[in-house]
Amino acid sequence: MNRYLVMLMRRPQCDPAIVPLHREFLEDLRAQGRNELSGPFSDKSGGAYLLRAASPAEALAIAHRDPAHTSGGWDITVHEWLAD
Repeated sequence: MNRYLVMLMRRPQCDPAIVPLHREFLEDLRAQGRNELSGPFSDKSGGAYLLRAASPAEALAIAHRDPAHTSGGWDITVHEWLAD
């Protein structure tokens, strides 16, 4: 499995009620061994998580199931992480 950095930036229309659903999604990923690390940015502009997936396509598919994405309240980008 490879690592992917999923970055989420809040849009003005972000619904705060989605945050608990997003956190539940991240906990489910953690239970599957796919979410290594996650957290919000200190300025409340968004957050990021480190995702384990077999390919860029799989990482993007997983990130697109995130309630933060499906709600339309966050911009999500996925970057392959080549950490040592």
